[in-house]
Amino acid sequence: MSAASSLIASMIDAARKAARGLARDFGEVTELQVSKKGAADYVSAADIKAEQVLFEALTKLRPGYGFLGEERPEIEGTDKTHRWIVDPLDGTTNFLHAIPHFAVNIALERDGQIVAAVTYNPITHDTFWAEKGRGAWLGNEKRLRVAARRSLDESLLATGIPFMGVPGHGQFLKELHQISQRVSGVRRYGAAALDLAWVAAGRFDGFWERGLKPWDTAAGLLLVTEAGGMVSDLRGQPYVPGAEGILAANLDLHPLILDKLDAAS
Repeated sequence: MSAASSLIASMIDAARKAARGLARDFGEVTELQVSKKGAADYVSAADIKAEQVLFEALTKLRPGYGFLGEERPEIEGTDKTHRWIVDPLDGTTNFLHAIPHFAVNIALERDGQIVAAVTYNPITHDTFWAEKGRGAWLGNEKRLRVAARRSLDESLLATGIPFMGVPGHGQFLKELHQISQRVSGVRRYGAAALDLAWVAAGRFDGFWERGLKPWDTAAGLLLVTEAGGMVSDLRGQPYVPGAEGILAANLDLHPLILDKLDAAS
């Protein structure tokens, strides 16, 4: 058992505060105010409200830290060494369709390294967190470890499909062709933050996707690595949030998956 540090406890508290409004609005999806950011890319008033709650809570917690969120311009803090990276609602399309699979995502970056992370599902109340050097956890009771499977044919992977208006459909189909005939299954659940948390928890054996933003992956990067996994870009280089592609898996499967993705290039 691990008691979360005061920093993690405060981050969890901020995520839960933001989640209250999301959980309330989730039951009223037909009444939500929604606008388009692009083709098939939506933002709801719920996203914007949740980000404001996070901004206020995290700014109060650590005044002067920078803030990079999905729904507002980046704020450069007076403390240049620290930055919050936040997604108030990862899985907006699921949320808007009353599918209970979405998350509040908070990561803290120090000198370019992610050092603390929280991913919280407001509907199931799953609280995934990690702190650099202290492991990854579900709540305070369950230490997370990536799955121990070593062969592709036993593995269940997750991915994301480019949505309308985003390039890369042809490349995705090539990758899916290479992967899907060699693994036990591929899932597309529509929330990268939870895909990465589930890799950390051993529910998925691996995850890959292109075109994700820093707020989609920053928390999951730490969750997976602290759970004993490997996270890289799709060339096998160390992953930096915002890189063009991401691959997360255990140490045995990572090179095998990477090899198949290379074959699709």
